[in-house]
Amino acid sequence: MLRVAVPNKGSLAESAAEMLRQSGYRQRRDGRELVLVDHDNLVEFFYLRPRDVATYVGAGTVDVGITGRDLLLDSESEAVEHLPLGFAKSNFRFAAPIGEMTKIEDLAGKRVATSYPRLVKQYLQEHNIVPKAIVQLDGAVESSVKLGVADAIADVVETGTTLRAAGLETFGAPIIQSEAVLITAPHADLSNGISKLARRLIGVITAREWVLMDYLVSSDALEAAVAITPGLESPTISPLHDPGWVAVRVMARIATMNHTMDELHEVGARGIVATAIQAARF
Repeated sequence: MLRVAVPNKGSLAESAAEMLRQSGYRQRRDGRELVLVDHDNLVEFFYLRPRDVATYVGAGTVDVGITGRDLLLDSESEAVEHLPLGFAKSNFRFAAPIGEMTKIEDLAGKRVATSYPRLVKQYLQEHNIVPKAIVQLDGAVESSVKLGVADAIADVVETGTTLRAAGLETFGAPIIQSEAVLITAPHADLSNGISKLARRLIGVITAREWVLMDYLVSSDALEAAVAITPGLESPTISPLHDPGWVAVRVMARIATMNHTMDELHEVGARGIVATAIQAARF
């Protein structure tokens, strides 16, 4: 039975559980459950602190897990990233009081507060910057400068609203770009269910990014229409009773769906319909 570690709370937990549900796996209904067995899929889910997922996976206690890339790197676990999952995206950045620092070299001899001390230490070492101290905090990092325990911070930044409220601004390039990832042990046996899990997750990711688009177009305008909607591989073209027209079925990007429909209409396509995709396999 495949053993999977899932975040039990926080920003990763709900989205991870929803992706697993859409992939066909049972998920807990009670947030107090620590273990759930999905007998139909031969999977056992363990609900752990997000910071602990990489540790358990790296130690081989569980086969695979879902966590953030930032948490994986900070854990110094032997676990490795197997698949980016496309949600919980954020930048991990330095920030300081507005106008005080403009480049990472300004951190030399300064106190840097963070919840990710290993990640920050490694990054600064790689750039030959020696801080006065790396102050480890467990949350509420933005308050550390105002309270006098740090000169700058390093933290996950999504919108920047919390930073601005604390009188801080980001500077320098992002330390890393993080998102939720599927992780495995370094030499995991992918045949024991991990490959199937990954395929299912990829199917959900694809379904979230694409729609199935159907339309009718004259044979004369077919090449122009297909140039607008090349799809993943190649559109399906079906003849109609009217020999001068064909039906086209193709996958199109959700992000540009309405723009694509406008372009198709301009070249003469009609009956353009976009349908949501629940899951996919490629």
